[in-house]
Amino acid sequence: MTILKTLIFTIIAPGTVAVYLPYWLLSSPSAPAPMPIGEFRYLGVPFALLGAAIYFWCAWDFAFTGRGTPAPIDPPRELVARGLYRYVRNPMYVGILTLLLGEAIYFASRPLFIYAAVIFMLFNLFVILYEEPTLRKQFGASYKNYCAIVPRWIPKIR
Repeated sequence: MTILKTLIFTIIAPGTVAVYLPYWLLSSPSAPAPMPIGEFRYLGVPFALLGAAIYFWCAWDFAFTGRGTPAPIDPPRELVARGLYRYVRNPMYVGILTLLLGEAIYFASRPLFIYAAVIFMLFNLFVILYEEPTLRKQFGASYKNYCAIVPRWIPKIR
């Protein structure tokens, strides 16, 4: 059941942010012409695939390790500090941002680059104002220790 709820959430939330809204921006009649980057646009494909893989790996860890979903209404019951969560506290968001960056490169789209920057700012605000305080309340000292060791966005080079 957790997998089904995760799949539904993925279609609704990340699907909207990473697929529907970029499509809407690209297909708008007022969308500017692509930037002239030529064959470099194909560099966006590995970024998009990597971003999707990161998201799905993290969703899997939420479902099986955390016994919950990425949805705020059905969060994990256990603190997930394995897999990519050993390196950054928000790898799911990093995955979505990487996917958006890949789309922006592939479609050579200034509006998608700007959109990705806005999404990052919104993710950051959501994490700081809602997620972190909620996780501090839910997991207490274990989350505080986790935050002291694992950075929010950029992995530490060890």
